[in-house]
Amino acid sequence: MKNLKSIIQYECMTSFKYIWIFYAIQYALIGFITIIIGLIMGTFEDVGTNCLEMNTLIYIGILGVLGFKDDFKMLIQNGFTRKYIFIATISMFCFISGTMALVDTIVGNLIHHINNNYSSVYGGIYGYGNIFMNWLWLFLLYVTVCSLLYFIILVINKVGKNVSIYLGVVLGGVILLIVALFRYVFTTEIVNNILGFLMKAMGFMADGTINHIFPALTLFILAAILGIGSYEIIRCTELKS
Repeated sequence: MKNLKSIIQYECMTSFKYIWIFYAIQYALIGFITIIIGLIMGTFEDVGTNCLEMNTLIYIGILGVLGFKDDFKMLIQNGFTRKYIFIATISMFCFISGTMALVDTIVGNLIHHINNNYSSVYGGIYGYGNIFMNWLWLFLLYVTVCSLLYFIILVINKVGKNVSIYLGVVLGGVILLIVALFRYVFTTEIVNNILGFLMKAMGFMADGTINHIFPALTLFILAAILGIGSYEIIRCTELKS
């Protein structure tokens, strides 16, 4: 357990210090662009941007991809088991996602309170009535994105680039097949039932109300599935130069 604690602390603290650099650069750029455009337009009332959380999604996506190879190589060479490496990586994803979700929730709601024209990702979809669910949804969304890209990079590392390209082609074919089934094969009733299920999974109920639990539960299930898949892959992942 001591080794597990040390590796978790290493992963979290190594990534944590870059969060504030990311936010400093983001808000400095936004402030600079706002001032320049405001001076050009002669007013600052209509100057701004929306959905700053999308920048966070890009950042944590890169974190999920780039953090694997060097960390895995270093940790496996220092005697850490694959199980410990996986737990530490997921712990890092949760730690970083929770921290950034908290910052984005506070900042998003604050900016919207000051400027009603600003719309955060969660607020634009589900409204601004529940700050806790805002944080929880963002947290689970960030973890899911990290887990997805981590799973993809594990698959690529496991099967190799050439096979990964073939798998990508197969995946594209499956998507086209699904689209064709929806358009030419499934009846209107089946399509409506599937769309209705997906809408409920996103929290939009048939009576027009919004269920804030369902989208969080959906993201949790997706993250869990990706996590299980990643663990099964990393158990038999070999070190590659």
